[in-house]
Amino acid sequence: MQYKDNTAASAGNGVRTALAPLALIISLFFFWGAAASLNDILIKQFKKAFELSDLQAGLVQSAFYLGYFLFAMPAAVFMRRYSYKAAVVLGLLLFAAGAFLFYPAAAIHTYGVFLLALFVIASGLAFLETSANSLVIVLGPAEGAARRLNLAQAFNPLGAMTGVMIGSHFIFSGVEYGAQDLAAMTPTARVAYFATESAAVQMPYLAIGTVVLLWVALVAWTKFPTTRDEGGGHKAGTGAQLKELLRNRNFVFAVVAQLFYVGAQVGVWSYLIRYFQDVVPGTPEKTAAGFLTLSLALFMCGRFAGAALLRKVSPAYLLAAFALIDLLLCIVAIALPGWIGLYALVGVSIFMSIMFPTIFVLGLSGMDDDHRKLGSSMLVMAIVGGALLPALMGAVSDAAGIHWSIAVPAIGFIVILAFALRARRVLR
Repeated sequence: MQYKDNTAASAGNGVRTALAPLALIISLFFFWGAAASLNDILIKQFKKAFELSDLQAGLVQSAFYLGYFLFAMPAAVFMRRYSYKAAVVLGLLLFAAGAFLFYPAAAIHTYGVFLLALFVIASGLAFLETSANSLVIVLGPAEGAARRLNLAQAFNPLGAMTGVMIGSHFIFSGVEYGAQDLAAMTPTARVAYFATESAAVQMPYLAIGTVVLLWVALVAWTKFPTTRDEGGGHKAGTGAQLKELLRNRNFVFAVVAQLFYVGAQVGVWSYLIRYFQDVVPGTPEKTAAGFLTLSLALFMCGRFAGAALLRKVSPAYLLAAFALIDLLLCIVAIALPGWIGLYALVGVSIFMSIMFPTIFVLGLSGMDDDHRKLGSSMLVMAIVGGALLPALMGAVSDAAGIHWSIAVPAIGFIVILAFALRARRVLR
């Protein structure tokens, strides 16, 4: 990636100028990590507030990741027409709009409006992820892209942990009534309880929306470097580029692997609290949320450790090894529901850590900047796996038990293992 030299500034000034946009880009990884992890809290919260089945509660993730799927391609077209910066500003505005929608959704106590709000948030995050992931890849030598993106993505689990802490402290009330308790309540008391649990999300999401608007102002005020692509010149049509990308078998397999990875990651975290409370009956929701926070902390540690390992180990080889380990841990969680299965499920997060950025880099390997933008959007579209696999896990859980639902992410890790082994042969 090359930048236009639009000023007579010295090299030192150029470095100082680039630091501000780089910091803002990295902060985006924190933001969408927090937004995504709050969904894990919302699944449990809405299950209480609306008396939902596991399948119905899983629609939280379906609405969220459907937004990614539908808006990732428009985000790429928007970036090609305007710039990375414009895509970031629009993404943040949509993010804030979705967060503010939580207030009226809670006021009217309507689950469908909450799902709409999550869809709007995700549409904004599609713009952010498509632009930020692609930009980090081109901010240095190609051979260091996987390591660089893993380091940037390390801020994602930090945001995720923050989201879980916000949710567990400011959304979870700690009041949990069973079916018998609810049946014994008067209709008025029951309605009041549901309304209170629904309203618990209002203030946290108002605060989130306000912070995101402040970030819009910071991004708009900051000068971003301009790529040659953004500065003009001939560009192939989107349709022609799409055909080229679809003929690239390694890229297509990367999209499939990314779909299964995101579905596995979202599914494991979404149902971890449910798994804990099911296999260890009587566990309070806040205690269970603590294990989700632990998972996210291990995920972040895995990112840093993975970035270090990538200095000596090829990305495809490390991805294959981690996918195999996660497959084995899922088998343990299925076969031994209880404390052993719980710790195995928590351990999955360590080895999921490098998967998203490594699949991303392996899939875009060898592409020029313009093709990378469109390819990046398709890899972000694959995040729709977060809408599909958790819903499937909910259906399996309702039919056979929560521990059997872990078979769904296990299948995902098999697909990732197959992609890694193929990429190792093709890209070496």
